[in-house]
Amino acid sequence: MHKHVLVSGGGIGGLAAALACARAGWQCRLFEQAAAFGEIGAGVQLGPNATRQLQAWGLGPALARVVAFPQRLEVRSALTGDALGCLRLGDTSVQRYGAPYATVHRADLHALLLQAVKAEGDVSLNTGVRVLALSPSEHAITLRTEAGLDIEGDALVGADGLWSQVRQAILADGPARPVGHLAYRALALQADLPEALRSHQVTAWLGPRMHVVAYPVRQGEALNVVAIVQGESGADAAGWDHAGASADLRAATQGACPALRELVDAMPGWRLWVLCARPPVQGPDDMARGRVALLGDAAHPMRPYLAQGAGMALEDAAELGRSLAMVDKDVVDVPTALRRYALNRWQRCARVQRRSERNGRIFHATGPVALGRDLAMRALGERVLDVPWLYRGDGLGAGPGA
Repeated sequence: MHKHVLVSGGGIGGLAAALACARAGWQCRLFEQAAAFGEIGAGVQLGPNATRQLQAWGLGPALARVVAFPQRLEVRSALTGDALGCLRLGDTSVQRYGAPYATVHRADLHALLLQAVKAEGDVSLNTGVRVLALSPSEHAITLRTEAGLDIEGDALVGADGLWSQVRQAILADGPARPVGHLAYRALALQADLPEALRSHQVTAWLGPRMHVVAYPVRQGEALNVVAIVQGESGADAAGWDHAGASADLRAATQGACPALRELVDAMPGWRLWVLCARPPVQGPDDMARGRVALLGDAAHPMRPYLAQGAGMALEDAAELGRSLAMVDKDVVDVPTALRRYALNRWQRCARVQRRSERNGRIFHATGPVALGRDLAMRALGERVLDVPWLYRGDGLGAGPGA
């Protein structure tokens, strides 16, 4: 039986979905609205739960050629520069969770997945195709493109990101909303930075109403820095990348310690995007209905305070592949398989969304709450920085609130 799945979106989540579905025995047609495949942005952190999945797909060697493997995560006060806590990564991550903690340029991860998908014989990649509408029937799902084409498949995966057209077609819950946080990002070659600012670890500076994270990418040759500041912007929330005024970021960090201010000043080409989010997933119907499933940011946009946006998309794709592999017209139909996918994913995704939101409040705390945070980190160290339930992949389909 030929089984055809349509994937809307050619980003990290869409490519991972296409790879998993093809390996589950499905013929896949992927549609990306951009004129060419590519990825913007800068760095991505991949916890052991994410790198373990890439290794399971046989992509470990290719991943190792483009990532950095930081040995530690260090948390510092943005105001004083004092160390607050440390989490060992490197070999410790492998020993604890069976996979490394990696940091990668978003474009490198995207290119790795694209190459893997192209190596699969049952994937058709299509660019310049914008999905406008869906038309479900008892035995198929049809998507209508902007060019007026009707394309039919047995299942459809909406991996079309935060502003998902597929999501609106099945949930009609309106656009994601700005959360009042602005993210500035910059990337520099380490060789172009003063030696004191070069780093091969993950460093997070926590301050009042803001925090900054820096880590290496591209095998340590470049340093990725992200500064997240509470505030509003006149920039279009639906746009991914905007020219960010360096003066605004410098003003937001003017009370920071000298080392952090020096890092901000040294980074070239700061860019800005407005953080938007949705409430945590409420149930399986938020992730799959009938012959349509949502994946990654289309299903559960993650605030970046747990560094799990890419990780959850990769986990989604793996579970989607496992569920669709069960489809047999005489035993398990497509809606049942997609329902299984949603049941196995929604609680874990909601838990990560809640924990990410909570981390944002902790990172940006002021007054007594910030003092308590700092004291807890100094006293407990790895016990408050490690996230075993997340990195082990425990309870993919269950678990209490964050």
